[in-house]
Amino acid sequence: MKPHAEMPVAVPQSPDRPLPPGACDAHIHMVAAPGEFDLWDGRVEDPAPDLDFEGWIALYERHMAALGLDRVVIVHSILYGADNAVTKAAVARLGRDRARGIGLVTDAATDAELDALAEAGLSGVRLNYVHGGVLSWAGVTAMADRLKARGLHVQMLMNTHRHMAELDDGVRSMPVDVVFDHIGWPDVAAGPDEPGFQRLLALLAGGRAWVKLSGLYRLAGAPYEATDALVAALVAANPERCLWGSDWPHLMLADAQMPDAGVLLNALLRVVTDAATRKRILVDNPAQLYGF
Repeated sequence: MKPHAEMPVAVPQSPDRPLPPGACDAHIHMVAAPGEFDLWDGRVEDPAPDLDFEGWIALYERHMAALGLDRVVIVHSILYGADNAVTKAAVARLGRDRARGIGLVTDAATDAELDALAEAGLSGVRLNYVHGGVLSWAGVTAMADRLKARGLHVQMLMNTHRHMAELDDGVRSMPVDVVFDHIGWPDVAAGPDEPGFQRLLALLAGGRAWVKLSGLYRLAGAPYEATDALVAALVAANPERCLWGSDWPHLMLADAQMPDAGVLLNALLRVVTDAATRKRILVDNPAQLYGF
């Protein structure tokens, strides 16, 4: 029997200031009750069993309302492996006017599988360079031209201090957009001058990558001031390539503490103080990347 994930905060605290219309939570996951969608045998935990699919949708809509969000990007969870049914269902249920998705495929993904992602409102595929999974960097590099033909991009989790040097050239030559999760999951103690993080900043500055200002609770304790310098450096490098996401419902916490998404959002608002840049990160950038 797998352990169950924790339930997220029922209603996050309201942000310190209202968000601009069209604000997007560019990184969440959707889950369901056991038996509603097939789980992956290799998963490390099961979703919290308290809610069915419609209950999770309703809970996330309360999250959106509390934070003042209008749009969302649902990133397929490894809990479901390469069966993207729950993510496709969530995009359809929330509506293509406000929802997009990121899928998960194997290195052997067929044209039909990629077509099905695009047709369901998914905008890209994700790989995990930290923990492994079902898609590799070699695999996604091999399918890059097929992704481009379908308007799909690449999203990945990696550690800047461990992996950026070996990924740098490949990202620069990738024919599709590359989006890095969780501020590059850097070594927070090393700060923004760490060489791998500097490589990420250079990619952003040159318009060769995007970064999600997400997952701070996996890197530091609330209110996440230890990550302020890193977030500020990313935004300064290129505010036109930054996105924000809550990472709701905060699966596979490991040693992290369950966050309040309102506190996570306030961490962004604390660092990004001007309204135009906030709108760029929360509204304009996701609209451009995901086609809202």
